[in-house]
Amino acid sequence: MVDKTKLNELVAQLRMAIPQEVHRAEEMLSRKDDIMSSAVSKAHQTRQQMEQDFRSRLGEHELGRKAEDMLREAEVKYKRIIEHAEQEAENRRNQADAYALRTLRDLERDLNAATGSIRKGIDVLAGSALAASANPMASSPDDFADEAMSERAQYR
Repeated sequence: MVDKTKLNELVAQLRMAIPQEVHRAEEMLSRKDDIMSSAVSKAHQTRQQMEQDFRSRLGEHELGRKAEDMLREAEVKYKRIIEHAEQEAENRRNQADAYALRTLRDLERDLNAATGSIRKGIDVLAGSALAASANPMASSPDDFADEAMSERAQYR
């Protein structure tokens, strides 16, 4: 029922195709080893690159963290300096106020002493004037008024 010639042709074609397929399979197997080693090599390179990137990013993160720490420390120092300056300014204001108060009290005391001396001088002169009015021959303060006025005008 089967044509022997056709069957022989098919077998011949199969015999011819099989060596080519076997040859292709052998090539693929040899290429498979090359492809596998290339893939393994590429995987190692990729892994190394990723580890390097990870370390770099970790280092950047560390640098960022260190920069943030330095910034926080600088802010703390800045706040301390400002607080110290404000305290120093307040102390100096208080010292200036205390000095001004002492100076004004000293001035008041000196003015009171001068006022007391002036009052005593007025009282002495007033007493002399009363004594002179009781004794008409003695000179009165009015006798010296013209002379005192001319001396004052001379100093002006």
